[in-house]
Amino acid sequence: MLTVDFFPPVVDDPEMYGAIAASNALSDCYAMGGKPLTALCVAGFPDELDRGIVAAILRGGFAKVAEAGAVVPGGHTVRHSEPMFGFAITGEVDPARMLTNAGAKPGDALYLTKPLGCGAITTGIKREKTSPAHARAAMDSMATLNARAAEAAVEAGASASTDVTGFGLLGHAANVARASGVTLAFDAARLPILDGARELAAKGVLSGGAARSRKALGDEAEYGVGVAPEIVSIALDAETSGGLLLSIPAARGAALEKALASRKVPVARVGEVEKKGRFVVRLRG
Repeated sequence: MLTVDFFPPVVDDPEMYGAIAASNALSDCYAMGGKPLTALCVAGFPDELDRGIVAAILRGGFAKVAEAGAVVPGGHTVRHSEPMFGFAITGEVDPARMLTNAGAKPGDALYLTKPLGCGAITTGIKREKTSPAHARAAMDSMATLNARAAEAAVEAGASASTDVTGFGLLGHAANVARASGVTLAFDAARLPILDGARELAAKGVLSGGAARSRKALGDEAEYGVGVAPEIVSIALDAETSGGLLLSIPAARGAALEKALASRKVPVARVGEVEKKGRFVVRLRG
C-alpha cells in the first residue's frame, strides 16, 4: 500500500508537530490493518526558519516513524512560504485480512478509538483560547499511533475501518456508508470528546472543516432534535490524526472491546450500522 500526507503546523511545539504529522501520515496504513515499512519525508520550509526548529520537526517525525517500526530512507524538501511536513508511506497488508471502508453491514456496532475535538483545540491554540492542559492532552492524542487500534480491529474481525481526519467523523462515516450501501447512526451522548473542545466549539472556535463538511453532506445527514449545536459542529469538524472508526458485527463487539482495552486503547461504542435509508449518516440525540 502507498499513501502520502503532509500539512502546515497545527501546534506551536515543533517536535510535537513533527510527531503528529508522522502519526497522521501513518494512519491510512493502519486504517487498512497494515504495517508501515518505509516513510519518505516530504517537507517545505521558509529560508528564514530557524534551523533548530527544522531539526526539531524532523526529530519528532523521525522518532514517530521509528516507533512505528518503519524506516526513513530519504525524502524531498523544497523552499515554501510556510512549513509543510509529512511522509509518503509504503506498507504491507495481508489481503485476506485487509480492512476497507466498504464492508460495514446492518447490525454492526460502531467504535471510535480516539476522542474528537482536535479542530476546536488546535484552532483555540492559534487564537490563544486553549488552556495549556487541554492543548497537551490533544497533542498527546494526535501523536498517538493507531497501530494498536488496528491490531485489535484485525484480531477481533472488524467489518470495515477508516481513520478520522480532515473530513471529520461524519464526513468519513459518510464515505463508509456510501461504499458499504448502508446508513451509519451515531449517538451524540456516546461520542468521546477532548476536554475543553465542547466549550470552545460552543463559542464558535472551530476549524473551517465544520462548515465544509456540513455543506458537503447537505441533506444526506440528519442531526437529531436535542443534539447540542456544538456537538454537531464537533462531529463535522476536521480532525488531525484522529482515531479509527470501526464497524464490527455486534456479536464480536465484546471481543473488540477486550482487544482494545488490553492494548490500552480507548473503548467507545458510538453507534451502529443501519440498512440504507434516506440519510447516509445520522447523529441521534
